[in-house]
Amino acid sequence: MLNRRQFLGAALSPMVAPAADRPPNIVFIYADDLGYGDLGCYGGSLNTPNLDRMAREGMRFTHALSANPVCSPSRAALLTGRYPTRVMVPRVLFPTDTAGLPDSEQTLAQLLKTKGYKTMAVGKWHLGHLPQFLPTSRGFDHYFGIPYSNDMTPRWLMEDTKVIEEQATLETLTPRYTEQAVKFIESAKDAPFYLYFPHTYPHIPLGASAKFRGKSKNGIYGDVLEELDWSVGEVLGTLKKHNLDRNTLVFFSSDNGPWYQGSSGKLRGRKGMTWEGGVREPFIARWPGKIPAGKVCNGLTSMMDVFPTVASLVGVQPKNTLDGINIWPMLSGQKTELEREALLYFDNWNLQCIRLGRWKLHMTRYNSVTYSPVPAAGRKNLWLKTEELYDVVADPDESYDVADKHSEIVKDLLARADRLIAGFPEEARKAYADAKNGPRSKAPAGQVTN
Repeated sequence: MLNRRQFLGAALSPMVAPAADRPPNIVFIYADDLGYGDLGCYGGSLNTPNLDRMAREGMRFTHALSANPVCSPSRAALLTGRYPTRVMVPRVLFPTDTAGLPDSEQTLAQLLKTKGYKTMAVGKWHLGHLPQFLPTSRGFDHYFGIPYSNDMTPRWLMEDTKVIEEQATLETLTPRYTEQAVKFIESAKDAPFYLYFPHTYPHIPLGASAKFRGKSKNGIYGDVLEELDWSVGEVLGTLKKHNLDRNTLVFFSSDNGPWYQGSSGKLRGRKGMTWEGGVREPFIARWPGKIPAGKVCNGLTSMMDVFPTVASLVGVQPKNTLDGINIWPMLSGQKTELEREALLYFDNWNLQCIRLGRWKLHMTRYNSVTYSPVPAAGRKNLWLKTEELYDVVADPDESYDVADKHSEIVKDLLARADRLIAGFPEEARKAYADAKNGPRSKAPAGQVTN
């Protein structure tokens, strides 16, 4: 078994040489509250031709995890390559909060700036709205978007650090975001660039422009997804128009599972839950000539892997020790899976599950299943009466607890959880100890108490 230092070395070892003239452009398109089963290429019923084409021209992952089942923590993990509980963003941030992603954390944008990249963030930020936390203070040359979720007020629309609308118009967000993204690509095309494009949708309240409103067969949610898919097509089309295709790595994913609308496919759970439906997401990567077309990768990966993978591609050493690993061997088709440390599933400070390969162990769960941005009074995280083990490859909806048949795997995963949590901040360690030493859930396996 590799230790963390060995994993870090593997994560940063160069696996591919950059283009001869300059390092690759990086585009990351990020949906908000998109379900694993929403896209056509993932078996969904929504009309998503551009994303389906992106999958045909690149690689689609079936076991890609966000690092958290809600917005702010998952974004913190994506942009730093580290667990949100490690970077002190364990929960959703609100307009009333004075906190944000700490300055001690290096974002991918800050890393890429050291290689001369032009950078822009377009869309939902949600890592702090005060000036010191905004994208322009975290490595991005420019920003256009709403600094938090669209159901929060005031619904500021910002350009760099200036509020240009006190209440952004929901129906025009996607086309306005897309216009800004296209303009940035066109202005930055002569230098390496990084476009971070976190869409506001399909987070509620939903809004679609007149061109898409009422046009899908799946109500307003379908309208919104068809417009988001159109936006992806506009970005890909702009890259092709300016002959940037073969030197641009484009990613697409989502921060967490669906909330009230949207499909988690055959996965159990939704947003705010550490069942797979809350954290397993569509993940598509496209880079013509570098990533083989039409491939499906079943290897386990995390959104924390994007940072170390890009760092390796451009040849830069990150400032901080990362939790993600370099997945270029999978992206390039050299390997179908990689050896890695177990992945942890946090909700707030609470470590609830741990996964290694096909095996996922549930250790703790809330006494109330309903997700709310504001924690309900009396909601507690309890250690399960008996830990539950699921083979999430054979049993994707986590319906059949097989802990009694694999006691050695349960023992190993519990030992890993104990070892790994010791390296986290005090708040996470305390929450884990409190659950482990506190009252056990009285619910039968697979259920919760009310």
